[in-house]
Amino acid sequence: MPDRPPTEAPAELALRASEARYRRLFEAAQDGILLINADTAQIEDANPYVIDLLGYSHAELLGRKLWEVGAFADVARSNATFSQLQHTGYVRYADLPLRTKAGALINVEFVSNAYDCEGTRVIQCNIRNITEQRRAEDELRKLSLVVEQSPTSIVISGLDDEIEYVNEALLRSTGYARSELIGQRLHMLHVEPDALDTNTELRAALALGRIWRGEFLSRRKDGSSFSEAAIVAPIRRPDGNTSHCVTTTVDISQRQRDAKELERYREHLEQLVDSRTRELAAATRAAESANVAKSAFLANMSHEIRTPLAAITGMAFLIRRSGVTPRQSGWLSILESGGQHLLELINAVLDLSKIEAGKLLLESGNVSVGRIVANVVSMLYERAAAKQLRLLVESTSIPRALLGDANRLQQALLNYAVNAIKFTDSGSITLRTRCEDEREDSVLVRFEVQDTGVGIAPEALSRLFSAFEQADNSITRTHGGTGLGLVIVRQLAGLMDGEAGAHSEPGVGSTFWFTARLQRGSQPLAAGRLLEGAAEARLQSSFQGARILLVDDEPVNREVTLELLHAVMMDVDTAEDGAQAVAMAMAAAQPYDLILMDVQMPQMDGLEATRRIRALPSGAATRIIALTANAFAEDQAACLAAGMDGFLGKPFHPDALFQILLTWLPPRP
Repeated sequence: MPDRPPTEAPAELALRASEARYRRLFEAAQDGILLINADTAQIEDANPYVIDLLGYSHAELLGRKLWEVGAFADVARSNATFSQLQHTGYVRYADLPLRTKAGALINVEFVSNAYDCEGTRVIQCNIRNITEQRRAEDELRKLSLVVEQSPTSIVISGLDDEIEYVNEALLRSTGYARSELIGQRLHMLHVEPDALDTNTELRAALALGRIWRGEFLSRRKDGSSFSEAAIVAPIRRPDGNTSHCVTTTVDISQRQRDAKELERYREHLEQLVDSRTRELAAATRAAESANVAKSAFLANMSHEIRTPLAAITGMAFLIRRSGVTPRQSGWLSILESGGQHLLELINAVLDLSKIEAGKLLLESGNVSVGRIVANVVSMLYERAAAKQLRLLVESTSIPRALLGDANRLQQALLNYAVNAIKFTDSGSITLRTRCEDEREDSVLVRFEVQDTGVGIAPEALSRLFSAFEQADNSITRTHGGTGLGLVIVRQLAGLMDGEAGAHSEPGVGSTFWFTARLQRGSQPLAAGRLLEGAAEARLQSSFQGARILLVDDEPVNREVTLELLHAVMMDVDTAEDGAQAVAMAMAAAQPYDLILMDVQMPQMDGLEATRRIRALPSGAATRIIALTANAFAEDQAACLAAGMDGFLGKPFHPDALFQILLTWLPPRP
């Protein structure tokens, strides 16, 4: 018969059963358990809780020291812990930081005991994860600090209005001690004893679990009252029912006082503004009246100066044309130079006045930068040659099809160039142009005039572009000038979305510059006006006998213009005022080919005369050109509005008259 296995003794069976129960309890424990050999400090066993908590496998823990595993964040502390265990057999940490295998820090409650087990001293470490508990405690501590240190007064009360908590801010604002308020009713903090009870709106909101906002008239311990903005909110249990109320209040007494003071100031300010508005309106009306008077004065002065000036320059032209001796020619040159200087002066004053009044209107026409530079060079060539100065031109590629006010651009560049020649005794004058910025629809062009003249001191540069200023006011004795040219250039540049400026070095020279933004056009500039003398020749060859009506009340101007028209073989009738012009237009067997109409005349002015001629059966086709000394933009606009076709300002150069005749005379059969 086969041998039967020996039967285990009851004691052995009991021991095995006990060990099995111990293992089940060890593995099912809700706390972590580590068994450490007290002599070697090596881990002998670890339950699943510790394995899950630290992230190490059972095999990674067995036979190793805990601090070797890396679980102890503080190695020195772990050594001290183990030393204490060996001596006392007991260690307890309410909060011990451990590091998991993944590197995360966790907080644990750590309790250990040493005991003997079958001849071996064993240390049993019980570990409980309190990381979330500590985090919650920290959050609660921070919230408590926020509430306690808040500058807002806070009260927590039960549903029966019994005060359970007050923060420091409320104690400071009311003067009570905490012990005087805890357990009391809320109404002791308010002037009206039953404020909360009688406030049906607040009660209704709380009954619905809503937040109430309003104001309280509160009371301090000393009996004084103050206003508070209040928010009362319900505190709910997890089941949603309200258990307490939290009331937060802010003292708004000062704010209310400030609001009342502000309201008084506002009312005073409104009265002040109303008063100042009436004063400003009166001042504005006075300024507008003064501006109207100024404009009327300038217009009248312009007309009064230009009218005799036209006679002077026109008569000088006719005298020179009739043949004079060299000596007489010199006298005429002086006369013409003086007339031109006077014309430049009145133009500068008018330009500045128009700019300041916002009445200077820029034209939009084809612009050729190269032609502008060429025109300036041709106008100043003889003047520069007389001082043995070289006129140089430097230009980079600039788009051809541009739109802008060519006359104002030329005026600005000419002003710079004239000044450069005036203040340069030797060397050269360089006119320079380049493109500074290109956009899809526009181009920013820079114009420069560089000289080798006397230069300007730095402290004087800032004054140059101010009206009536010069670098040295005494310099007018030597070079003349009004100080208007540069300020006009800067203003013109500003109107063209550009700027103007200068840099200079005394004894070396100066560079004056301005920029202008020009719009891109679709076609490059076509051929311009005829050269001087060409228009006259063309009129003589192709328009002889054209019938002209010259209307002008000034005898000398009428005589000068008549002689110029006869010079190009025109058939001319004359009228001394508008009424006579209308009568002659009505009586003419054939309509006049062109009427040169003065504007400012007695009995009937040129505007009314034009309107009446346009009303005639043949008047619609008659070409009428304004011939006037009125130089403002509104004067030109008034002429066009009355039905005139063109505008020629007096005094005019003979070639300007010939050019406008060539432009407006109908083709001859």
